[in-house]
Amino acid sequence: MSAPAPAVRPADGGGEREPPVWARAPADALASAASGACAVVIALRRGDERAVVPYGTTVSGGGEPVTADTRFEIGSLTKCFTALLLAEQAARGEVAYGDPLARFLPPEALPRQRGGGPITLLHLATHTAGLPRLPPGLLAGAAPRWFSNPYAAFTTDDLLRSLARTRPGARPGERVRYSNFGVGLLGHLLTRAAPGGPGYGELLAERVLAPLGLRRTGCDPGVPQATGYWHGRPRPSWLIPGLPGAGALRSSAPELLTFLDALAAGPARGGPADGPLGAALAEAVRPRLALRGGTRRLALVWNIRVRPEGAAYHHSGATRGFTAFAGFVPERRTAVVALANSTPAVDQAFLQRAYTTLVALHRPG
Repeated sequence: MSAPAPAVRPADGGGEREPPVWARAPADALASAASGACAVVIALRRGDERAVVPYGTTVSGGGEPVTADTRFEIGSLTKCFTALLLAEQAARGEVAYGDPLARFLPPEALPRQRGGGPITLLHLATHTAGLPRLPPGLLAGAAPRWFSNPYAAFTTDDLLRSLARTRPGARPGERVRYSNFGVGLLGHLLTRAAPGGPGYGELLAERVLAPLGLRRTGCDPGVPQATGYWHGRPRPSWLIPGLPGAGALRSSAPELLTFLDALAAGPARGGPADGPLGAALAEAVRPRLALRGGTRRLALVWNIRVRPEGAAYHHSGATRGFTAFAGFVPERRTAVVALANSTPAVDQAFLQRAYTTLVALHRPG
């Protein structure tokens, strides 16, 4: 049975090479699930082979043809980069996974604890700090721009004020509760620990992006990118000044695939960096928690599903106008990156199809 017609047409500009035969069917099937998108890029790894398949145009009804280099907002995939930055700074000795919040913040900025030990950096990176999904007070301030740019007016000062009024919902380490608040706070604390007080984007570029050769990945909302859409309406560029470590990055599909390649390879298998970053690549994907159900694990931010063919690492992201997925199976040397310029559908079809594509992709031979 042939794959359904893609939701967007394959791009016919930008000098792209024709994708290999093995990549066209899974890429077309995945693109067909990108409801409401006019721009999609699928990147696939199968053993030694890579394929990047762009579809559509950067603006609905016009714009430039999508190419491999087209940038997309990647939302919460940013958290995976923040996790690697934590591991890099830990390898340097600038921070330790067990460092409590009190090492970085004054007493008046700390949350009101429920008991147990202090919240640590590792708790933030594994969603076990007990912090809510969003900072207290953010929803009220975001109401006027909830469907366009809800985080745009939320600053670092707001972050620290919110933390001080937070009462965690559980003791640190007691349970997993996904938190934009927690990983955004982690990104801020890492900038406090770095010499010279750089901003999040600057620190990430210096320690992670530049060494990995990711020149089109960054937080700058002014660099050209595809236009995002929510229910057919164009959305402004995503702004998240107070929580950049939770969702500020933009990237391209090939660069995200390079990022996955580096994580899958690590320093022991010819990874791209020695020293702190090389050690961090291995630490970032080391399982830290076993979750209920028997087959689920959690690394630093990364979700892991233990499968017969090997552990599948995966994470997704979204903004008001974009959807992103990244996943890899190191044992198979397979990986999938899927980017679309529309907000996720209610049924999550694009993200679900991306995961099933990942687990169905076989290494040749």
